[in-house]
Amino acid sequence: MTFLIKAENISVVRNGKAILDSVSLDVRPGDFTTIVGPNGAGKTTLLKVLMGLINVDFGSVRRKPGLRVGYVPQRLAADESMPITVRRFLTLRKKAAPGDLERVVTETGIGALLGKSLHVLSGGELQRLLMARALLDDPDVLILDEPAQNLDVAGQLALYRLIDNVYSERRLAVVMVSHDLHLVMSSTRHVVCLYHHISCRGTPHTITRDPAFKSVFGEDMARLMAVYTHAAGEDHFCETHDHTRHEHSHEGDGS
Repeated sequence: MTFLIKAENISVVRNGKAILDSVSLDVRPGDFTTIVGPNGAGKTTLLKVLMGLINVDFGSVRRKPGLRVGYVPQRLAADESMPITVRRFLTLRKKAAPGDLERVVTETGIGALLGKSLHVLSGGELQRLLMARALLDDPDVLILDEPAQNLDVAGQLALYRLIDNVYSERRLAVVMVSHDLHLVMSSTRHVVCLYHHISCRGTPHTITRDPAFKSVFGEDMARLMAVYTHAAGEDHFCETHDHTRHEHSHEGDGS
């Protein structure tokens, strides 16, 4: 089996509306795929389908037997009324081997935080903690849902550097939803533009020239991304749908 996760023509329908419409996506060892699209496009739903948290209404999803998945959500809401330390949070699900715990603590740079309560951590510290927890199981694929959404620019850059280092050193697969596509170009190998269906996909270099990408993100983003080029020669295609070109709402992602 050459894939870790294989989704074929999947559709998810809620209240008569297709959140995902005939979407196909392979996740293979060593992939780094960034999923982009406007709010409400179904990006979070797609991640949950890939992880097996949501069943599809049509199509199929296959996963490598014994697949280990690490997940980093957008944020962690730490409740001050229920104090828990960083160390305790890391080992809450199961008892981690000392060597595994030491590795992720060093890898994510959270050693100085272990005795602190979660509710006193900054946004960047919380996201590094979530990264550490996701890596504890030594995952085959790391799935991240807009992990830098609530961070300032410095925090975004630091987190993306960490993701890049983890990807390079562990040689795992990464699937990430991100609005900061221009900041992750050094790592991303494959870009998927989603608006319920896959409107276009390809390398960061080729995707910027795709009319479907420009219709969603505009010429300014396409020009910005065009600075970050990768080697040509990878597959790229555009699926034409009449409903690709229209105004997109950026009020609340409900996906």
